[in-house]
Parts: sequence; structure tokens; C-alpha cells
Amino acid sequence: MSVQKPMNIAHRGAKGMAPENTLAAFRLGLEQGCEGIELDIHLSADGELIVCHDATIDRTTHGKGAIRELTLSEIKSYDAGYWFGEQFRGETVPTLGEVFDLVPASIMINVEVKDHVDEQIERKLVDFLRERGRLDNVVISSFDHKCVRRIKLLEPNSKIGLLYAFNLVEPAAYACSFDVEVYSLHPHFKLVDSELVIKAGHHGIAVYPWTVNEERELLDVTALGVSGIITDFPGRLNDLLAAK
Repeated sequence: MSVQKPMNIAHRGAKGMAPENTLAAFRLGLEQGCEGIELDIHLSADGELIVCHDATIDRTTHGKGAIRELTLSEIKSYDAGYWFGEQFRGETVPTLGEVFDLVPASIMINVEVKDHVDEQIERKLVDFLRERGRLDNVVISSFDHKCVRRIKLLEPNSKIGLLYAFNLVEPAAYACSFDVEVYSLHPHFKLVDSELVIKAGHHGIAVYPWTVNEERELLDVTALGVSGIITDFPGRLNDLLAAK
């Protein structure tokens, strides 16, 4: 039985080789042949969609503070690249708009919603995607499944994914229990087996495991027939798939 080639999804860009969630990381992922990128968003104090994994800028810049308490101009004043390597000095924390300006419409973007305390970010994101006309090739995921359900109710044409890191008994059945359509499952890769992939496929649900980096694990997960693989090393995955 032939196994489909998984979509190559660059985790926070080519995070293994560039500072995560920066334009440099996304650009490198594209250069390495990724077919999708994964990123994380928060809302700034002045209502901008900020691309950053953590709730604060402490770890990935030389600044400090919670994104919800900082304005865009304050966030932009800090360097988000030098910590990874001198060649990345001057990189800043991007907005979602800047990433969409960089990434062609042919590339799938997986937007993970991190900050969903008061539901403002859901409306902001839906408005943004409508304005950009990019609903078709964007998957919105979150560990907060109520959050993505709200987004689907706000915009029925959106595609939502369920992130999880616990061993669900029947992930596909869980997804089908929603009163809205679930587009994809996003499990930790160690929770994926052939049964999950087959049952999800029967319901037309994509499976995008995260975060797969080692050569053996990339090959093993590919062999399961998953829809896509989220990896810090999109170039490594492309090389393995080409050799295979």
C-alpha cells in the first residue's frame, strides 16, 4: 500500500536553524521547501495580532513584559534574533500581517491561538482572515477547543484544528462530537498510530502531528500516512522524503 507524502510544515518557521516565529525563520522554511508554516499569536495592548509563542517577550527578545500589556511599538523596539545567532541581530517580533505579506497564498498557514482570555483575539483573527481573503488555506488551531469552536461559529468557512497532548480514546470520534466541523487533529507525534490516521481519514479529518525532528521519527510518522508533519527542520524532512 502506498503512503501519501505528508505536507511539510515548518514549526514556528525553520525553528531549528533560525530564531523562532521571526520573518527570518519563516523565510528559511520557505527556502527549504516547506508547504506550510505553523505560528502562534497573541494580542498586544493596542489590539495587534503578534506572532510569538510565549505570553511574554522575555525568552525570545532582550526585553521583558507580557504581550497583552505592551503596544506594538514597544514590542518592535526589542531584538528577537540576536539570542539565536549574531547573523539574526535586528530581527523583530512580527505581526501576523507581516507574515502573511511574506508567505505566498499557496503555502498553508497554521495559526495557533494562544491568548484567548476574553475572546477578543478570535474576532480580530476572523476579521483579519476575511480582509486578507485567506480562509481557504489557513488552519486555526488551539489547545483550547472552545476557542476554535467559537471561531468556527463566527466564521463558518474557517478551518479549525484541535491541538492535544493527552491520549484520547477515540480522537476522531471526539472531533466528530462537535456541533461544528473540525478540519484537523494536531496531536503530539508520540500519540499517533495507524488506527488514529485511518479513523480520521474515514471522517475526512486531517492529522498534523507535532513536533517531529529526528530522522527515525520523521520516517516512522511518514509511514503512518499522516496528512502533514510539523517540524523544526523542514529541510531535513524534504531531504528524507526525496531520498525515500
